Amino acid sequence: MGNLFQFRVNKSESPYWAFAVHDSHQIDEQLQPYLQIDEKTRFREEDPHTGCMAELPINQFLVSTSRFQLDINRKIEDAIYLHPDQAWGFSVWNDLPKDMIQALRSVYKDTYQQIDALIEETIDRYGYFMVWDIHSYNAKRESADQPIDKQANPQINLGTFYNHPKWRNTIDRFIDSVASQQFMEAPIDIRENVKFKGGNLAQHLISKYGKKGCVLSIEFRKDFMDEWTGVPYMPLIQSYKQLLLHVLTDFKSKQIDAAG
Repeated sequence: MGNLFQFRVNKSESPYWAFAVHDSHQIDEQLQPYLQIDEKTRFREEDPHTGCMAELPINQFLVSTSRFQLDINRKIEDAIYLHPDQAWGFSVWNDLPKDMIQALRSVYKDTYQQIDALIEETIDRYGYFMVWDIHSYNAKRESADQPIDKQANPQINLGTFYNHPKWRNTIDRFIDSVASQQFMEAPIDIRENVKFKGGNLAQHLISKYGKKGCVLSIEFRKDFMDEWTGVPYMPLIQSYKQLLLHVLTDFKSKQIDAAG
């Protein structure tokens, strides 16, 4: 049935990984006849440009398939949006054949096995790992003119909830490094677990390897684009990428060890 889930792995001499699993808009042509959600709505719920932010001088796992085809940040039973309550109330598929559903779930299991192998390889080589799981989120769900409730929607939501307590100092170092910077000449509002605590991929990796590494789910509020039209603000996207590069430099200057 072809390659129903596409991603690329770029390896580097590093214990760190940048993941961008929701960046893409691509739907396989054999599934398109069954797709009933419109393209504009679908694009709003994807995380465009996070792949660009994840192109850092560390290991990279960049997904090229839309989350609306297969969402590896959900549990397997929710990874294909078969019901509106799995997809923000939207009907995504019209009678998606059972053999395609089975094929997608098989690909899901295989992808997780490949990710596990990559993390195990990193642990074997360095003794620990760190994943930066990069996402974005909408803060104007009612309309394009809706004012952003900044108290309820931090500029950066850092999902850390499921990590082992031994990584508390590492998490604090990430937050301190971000908070020491500015974005558009203003302090950066980074808070933990306000909107999101970490998706299934983070929970899976932490449950299996949590004593050997941590997963930071970095959710950028979509200030870097118009979340209703999709128009990107490229200077802001580059600014967020520079922010991550700055944090990475801080971490490399004070290398962590397997004890956190």
